[in-house]
Amino acid sequence: MNAHRTIGCFVTGTDTGVGKTLASCGLLHALARHHARVVGMKAVAAGAEPDGQGGWANEDTLALRAASTLAVPPELDNPVLLPDPMSPHIAAQRAGRSIEIAHIVDSYRRLAEQADAVVVEGAGGFLVPLSDQLSGADLACALDLPVVMVVGLRLGCLNHAALTAEAIRARGLRPAGWIASRVDPAMLVPEENMAWLRQHLDRQLQAPLLADIPFQQHPDPRATTYTPVSYTHLRAHETKAN
Repeated sequence: MNAHRTIGCFVTGTDTGVGKTLASCGLLHALARHHARVVGMKAVAAGAEPDGQGGWANEDTLALRAASTLAVPPELDNPVLLPDPMSPHIAAQRAGRSIEIAHIVDSYRRLAEQADAVVVEGAGGFLVPLSDQLSGADLACALDLPVVMVVGLRLGCLNHAALTAEAIRARGLRPAGWIASRVDPAMLVPEENMAWLRQHLDRQLQAPLLADIPFQQHPDPRATTYTPVSYTHLRAHETKAN
């Protein structure tokens, strides 16, 4: 067992398009204030675009790289890149590939050996299919990292948040906290929704609100404040890299 200690967390969401990447980049910037080598990982990315260097990359992966202080080979910070922007299991079928969780876990461990902190962003929602048998929850369990849940504040978010929190707890995973992401500026009674989330998620997850991300026309992960209390809670889950 290597004595090097690495902070790691797995970022999931109540749905797709709820701001997981913005939240993950915000976590990376917050961690970088205390650690020299922080890196983001997009475990499974569906949808590729030219990366400007003669290759292909996913836009979420590019954002995570921009927020990281440690540059690593692309096969480590994005071990599964699929061409088509759709559910990963369908994108993998169309590409003639299979998503191997063991390969992703190995990539994470290799990252952890180099970094002080790794933020792993999942695909879609917590139970997004990765194959006919596997889901994002299986990946989270295999990584065995503390889970940060991003709640997209919009109509339906209370049900989605409660179901996701229940699924995380049912699998014995350790919640590191949750992040409110105000993705809908026209949402009615947002503060009443936040009050419900604070009350119920504090009980369900037994973990704090890490950040409240306002709606941003031009998202800037540096604009998000992560409180010292929430950061301390995240640090409590340090693990040794193999």
